[in-house]
Amino acid sequence: MMGARWDYGAPVRLTRNARNDGTYPGLGPGAPLVRRGSVGYVVDVGTFLQDQIIYSVNFLDCGKIVGCREEELIGADEPWTPSRFEFRERVRAAKGLSVNGGVLVATGVPGEIIKVVRDAPGGVAYHVHFDTLPGRVLQIPEDALEPATARETFDANRLP
Repeated sequence: MMGARWDYGAPVRLTRNARNDGTYPGLGPGAPLVRRGSVGYVVDVGTFLQDQIIYSVNFLDCGKIVGCREEELIGADEPWTPSRFEFRERVRAAKGLSVNGGVLVATGVPGEIIKVVRDAPGGVAYHVHFDTLPGRVLQIPEDALEPATARETFDANRLP
């Protein structure tokens, strides 16, 4: 296809988690399909709304063929830094977090990943919105976070 970056058989890596938009059979809308960082192979190239290139990618490790937009993919051989957490994942402060000597976030306070920063000095970091700091986002190194408990994740996902 004219203008497509990859052709049939090209190995590509997914840069965002793929979730069901309602078109993947057998799973409900929003269900996770493929984790970012996974490598697959282009099996078809098409368009959506005549202006977006869509690649059908076969992710052999999980046995799924998923439609991906070009901006969601990089070449499989391009640099990739894996991360422990993902966008919108619930986490907790693994230690007290302070700025200029003042504690902003106590150990154990839950929050949500807003952005993964793979090229941060010192390694992967995250933009995190902590529940105790409404409207404020902090950049936190990976080793200062831990997974949220199942209860914290459930409470955050409940409808008001």
